Amino acid sequence: MLKIKTPKTQRAARALEKRASKLVENGKKTLILHGTKTSGVLNEVLTQIYHLKRGNAVKYTKKNKEIRPFESGGETSLEFYSLKSDCSLFVFGSHSKKRPNNLVLGRLYDHHVYDLVEVGVENLKPMESFVYDKKLAPKIGSKPFFAFIGEGFEGVEELKHLKEVLLDLFRGEVVENLNLAGVDRVYVCTAISPTTVFFTHCALRLKRSGTTIPRMELVEIGPSMDFVVRRHCLPNDSLKKEAMKTASQQSKKQVKNVSRDVVQGKIGKIYMPDQQVGGMALSNDIKGLKRQRQEAKMKNSAKEDQAKKRMTDS
Repeated sequence: MLKIKTPKTQRAARALEKRASKLVENGKKTLILHGTKTSGVLNEVLTQIYHLKRGNAVKYTKKNKEIRPFESGGETSLEFYSLKSDCSLFVFGSHSKKRPNNLVLGRLYDHHVYDLVEVGVENLKPMESFVYDKKLAPKIGSKPFFAFIGEGFEGVEELKHLKEVLLDLFRGEVVENLNLAGVDRVYVCTAISPTTVFFTHCALRLKRSGTTIPRMELVEIGPSMDFVVRRHCLPNDSLKKEAMKTASQQSKKQVKNVSRDVVQGKIGKIYMPDQQVGGMALSNDIKGLKRQRQEAKMKNSAKEDQAKKRMTDS
């Protein structure tokens, strides 16, 4: 039987609490790994992705011989690194004669491989090759726009899967409200063919348009590359059903006689029945009664003294 271990220190307890399930999950971190052999182009691609995900990515430069995401048993080391770094997305690069400049994008659920998309990288242009005004450079952690151009993203199964993975990889934290002035980047994905997607990163420039809606201009700042879809692996139905579970959004039950105020906070009303104090039987040990008896004794003694004085006078 499995033995459940409890944390022995406060530090370990805090670490487990951070990784526990939450109603509102933390932002997804990306794990970047190298395979047994990588090319110069692939090393540059992994570095560019790490710069785009700076602050939400963990990169290991050591070569990993045992990681083969599409093979059974080849994902053990990958899942170990995911658990170690608390990452739910990964980018794995490898290079071989059969699959040159190979990039595997994937998602993990409960630190186990959820789904995979394998692409080949072609026509890479790094950030350094683009000339633009450095004032337009996007800020770290800013929310991006996404533009998916082409019918392939709606009809081709491989491109639909790639679209989902790219959205999860680059969208950052999920927010309810967004200030348009803070959006400064756009990821543009164009379906050139049923297996090829042109990916580029652009800065967003807002200009006056004479109306309340500003005019937007895109300035390409890189990187840009072509993704050629090779293989993909969808999650099985049972795992997908488990991963899609959400907490039931039940409405809170209204509590009677409880209200909230901005200043005073939580206010409660208490209803008390008639106590009927006049008909209650009182014991002889009540302090108030003792005081009355003492006063009565003092009055009686005073009256007796007065009566004795009168008798003596007469």
